[in-house]
Amino acid sequence: MRGRFWSAGPLLPVAVPSRAPPVAIVVPARDEAPFIARTVRSLLDQQYPGPFSVTLVDDNSEDGTGAIVRALDVAGRQGAGRLTVLTGAPRPAGWAGKLWAVHQGIAAAREAVPDTPEYVFLTDADIEHDPPHLASLVAMAERHDLDMVSEMVTLSCKSWAEKALIPAFVFYFQLLYPFAWVNNPLCGTAAAAGGTVLIRRRALIRIGGIEAVRGALIDDVALAGAVKAGGRIYLGHSGLARSIRPYPGMSDIWRMIARSAYAQLHFSPFLVAGTILAMTLIWLVPPLAALFGHGWSRGLGLLTWALFAAAYLPTLARFRRSAVWALFLPAIALFYMAATIGSAVNHHLGRGVVWKGRAYAGGSP
Repeated sequence: MRGRFWSAGPLLPVAVPSRAPPVAIVVPARDEAPFIARTVRSLLDQQYPGPFSVTLVDDNSEDGTGAIVRALDVAGRQGAGRLTVLTGAPRPAGWAGKLWAVHQGIAAAREAVPDTPEYVFLTDADIEHDPPHLASLVAMAERHDLDMVSEMVTLSCKSWAEKALIPAFVFYFQLLYPFAWVNNPLCGTAAAAGGTVLIRRRALIRIGGIEAVRGALIDDVALAGAVKAGGRIYLGHSGLARSIRPYPGMSDIWRMIARSAYAQLHFSPFLVAGTILAMTLIWLVPPLAALFGHGWSRGLGLLTWALFAAAYLPTLARFRRSAVWALFLPAIALFYMAATIGSAVNHHLGRGVVWKGRAYAGGSP
């Protein structure tokens, strides 16, 4: 019954804000050449009635990411003149790479917007936005006086590996951070999804800026926790933004999970052991009892298997996947358990996880 985590969850409505204060859009980018042009064009094409700017921070890319953006022909777009490309400075000790890029982007964006930006919109370099997206985010923040509005963008679900494993990623995220609890100001649970984060400047000032979470590996959740300590936040699903980063094989999804799984568990072997034990009891024991048990144990196994399969159905419907996949949730859970163990093993062997040219070994990429 954990916060009705299985439900379809809130979906950001398309809306126009009653007022349109200045917005600074900041995009940290590292080796994003395949995606960056689509992302930046979609941001410049936002149908936002107020002033906004787009600041891209080229975080030591080695694939020409910054050059691609500088070469974009934006003369015919409403965003012409609003784009700034900043070459990132060397990362100081104690800063996570992405957060250092965001910090620089926010500082540069203050000069790019004619008036002091009231909102900062943080988005990843592999997210494509529909034209009404920014206006709808601001409308949500204005209507409910929110300090942060974040969304789980639509993830790619085209390859066989994505179809099998990506819906479960969203399902488990909602289990960890039930959206109803995140959106309840009386509940301490806080979370955000890094692909789309709109934050008020007053909230950034209150928490001490991005520097307050400068070393966080799971930066979106850390930022949400800092903001919710003194304000209201919102987390929902997005129908107006989508990830254009593909995960063609199971190994790609494995690396994506392993990159942050051990950090999520605070680099604690005891929490890993407890998590694996709990996941075994919840996801693996019931189907084993249903298949190989007898009497009441088989009956309870079948009932539990049916219950968590039913809980998975709204997520499958969101991704337009067959309900049959719900029966295979135990096998999918086994994959996520193995990736979590792999994340811990990599950390203790000093190997880390390589992601965009950085090794995530000790919590500071």
